[in-house]
Amino acid sequence: MKAKHILVTVLVSAVTALSSVFLYAKLNKSNSVAQSQGQLPVNYAGLFDGGGTPGPVDFEAAANSTVAGVVHIKTKTNPTQTNNTKRRSPFGDIFGDEFFDDFFGGPQSNRPQMASGSGVFISADGYIVTNNHVVDGADEVTVTLHNKKQYKAKVIATDANTDLAVVKIEGSGFPYLLYGNSDEVKLGQWVLAVGYPLTLETTVTAGIVSAKYRFLGINQRKAGRNANVVESFIQTDAAVNQGNSGGALVNTSGQLIGINAAIASPTGTYAGYSYAIPVNIVKKVVDDLIKFGTVQRAFLGIRPEANADENTDSQIKEGDGVVVGEVMSNSAAEDAGLKKGDKIIKLDNKTVATWYELTGTVASYRPGQKINVTYLRNGKEGTAVLTLKNSSGNTEIVKTSAIDRLGADLSTLDAKKAKEYGVEGGVVVQALSDGLIAEQTTIKKGFIIVRAGGKAVKSVDDLKKAIDNAGNSIIIEGIYPGYEGVYQYAINDLRNEP
Repeated sequence: MKAKHILVTVLVSAVTALSSVFLYAKLNKSNSVAQSQGQLPVNYAGLFDGGGTPGPVDFEAAANSTVAGVVHIKTKTNPTQTNNTKRRSPFGDIFGDEFFDDFFGGPQSNRPQMASGSGVFISADGYIVTNNHVVDGADEVTVTLHNKKQYKAKVIATDANTDLAVVKIEGSGFPYLLYGNSDEVKLGQWVLAVGYPLTLETTVTAGIVSAKYRFLGINQRKAGRNANVVESFIQTDAAVNQGNSGGALVNTSGQLIGINAAIASPTGTYAGYSYAIPVNIVKKVVDDLIKFGTVQRAFLGIRPEANADENTDSQIKEGDGVVVGEVMSNSAAEDAGLKKGDKIIKLDNKTVATWYELTGTVASYRPGQKINVTYLRNGKEGTAVLTLKNSSGNTEIVKTSAIDRLGADLSTLDAKKAKEYGVEGGVVVQALSDGLIAEQTTIKKGFIIVRAGGKAVKSVDDLKKAIDNAGNSIIIEGIYPGYEGVYQYAINDLRNEP
């Protein structure tokens, strides 16, 4: 009985082995026939559904064609030195006048501040794009090329809302990068980050696109609470560190698809994620800065719907489109007939799922340009053609005025407060951002301007007229409520003249 069992087992094993060989030969023949007929063999789990075994990605050509177009930017900010004058404080004998100088930011001097970042040539005649925060407040800008040649650079214009800036060096025949199309960037796509991190020479790192249309809120902190910031970052896992800011994010063809601007890190050094400004926003902003000196920002004229329990932009409903919460008067949206409750799902046939995707797309347009909007209303799809407008509700070219260059949120002093402070009127500095005041003075939030250019200032309009009638500089005078003394500050470069 035992021998019989052994014999059956042997026979079963033999039949199984012969069957396996037969089936393998048949499958192999079938695949050979399929290949000879131009068909793909069957593969488990669809590993090669794309058309064959994927080959290795080669970064060599993209890296070598890119490094010459990326530069090292070094900045120097001179010691802050103000010539503010004030009446002696009645508390000076107790605390010393230096106490109040420190509190209010009186005359002071410190060492020059040095910093560095990266930049990208965008033309053969020396125009370079970088981040605003790389050159912000710099008194000297030096550009070092990949071949170690150095040039003094001039800051042409900056935009804190997008954290972009344009600088220029004199010369011609510089190697520049070609623009790609950031709208065509795909998740999982290989990219290279090129720049000068941590004071190193030209450095190239590789990663993939891990997300698009990211909002971090970093531009809001820099540009000011009331600024119309644009953030729609490309997120990658290419290693980026301090010094990479303003450098290039390129695809494997060597095309510029973004300007590296930020990292997400609890330590200040690379921790896995980096962020780049999409090139479709970059090229429009750069063109504006070069042509007009300021960004020609286009608006749809809507505010998004927020969650019922929160009325803040950080609680915007996100998902499969942008629900219109409010249509602004005299706006492109109002002219085109958009209504509250409409859900915008496409812009120029490009799907938009979130508010930051929508604002990022609109940021690549100028006032006066037309855009097709696809929306849902009561479950039905509709389309409208909008002529985009600027923040003033028209399509005219916006020029930066001298008062805008101060970099301050200003308001007319309330009449009751003026009487309380013992002044006839004034202008309150509500908040400060990038601008001449922050760069050249030690004025603090809450300062009240009462005179400018030797004339009394009782309103924002008065201040604007005084600045418009001034030359390239002006003396402003004011007070800090609750403290004795009239403080004077000299502000230069009102006309951005050399």
